[in-house]
Amino acid sequence: TMNQPNDLATMKNGILFASDPNWKNGNGKLWRINKDGSTHLLANNMGTTNGVEVSPNQKHLYVNESIQKIIWKIDLDTLGNISNKIKFIDFPDGGLDGMRCDKNGDLFVARYNKGVVLKISPEGKILNEFKLHGMKPTNVTFSKDEKKLFVTMQDKKWVEVINLE
Repeated sequence: TMNQPNDLATMKNGILFASDPNWKNGNGKLWRINKDGSTHLLANNMGTTNGVEVSPNQKHLYVNESIQKIIWKIDLDTLGNISNKIKFIDFPDGGLDGMRCDKNGDLFVARYNKGVVLKISPEGKILNEFKLHGMKPTNVTFSKDEKKLFVTMQDKKWVEVINLE
């Protein structure tokens, strides 16, 4: 019953979360995949789910809706159950794609069609905006020491590197 699982995030205990957008209908789902391989639908009536990330303290799950331009912050328990979904931040334009948290809990978000990556505090405040050479960043990940951020660029067909020092 999945549309097309897209982005993934993992808890330290091995539980996996998958966003599952339906681009044609402008909606999406959120799934949990347990270590035993069992799959559980956590949310069915969301917007176009895309980026997903677990906070470093394992207490929150971030899920964005790309077309609706909203990032949700959801409470997370140790078994991967979710509760208390609140709007974390929203935007008037552009899109949202991949997201990753650094060790401090700041969320780095690829802004598709905006050509930037945002650094957002755990409280939802934009701390920094990194301008890219292209307009369509799709995913982000850190170097092991978190001194660099690697950004895949759909329109440029390359990976841009942001020096975070």
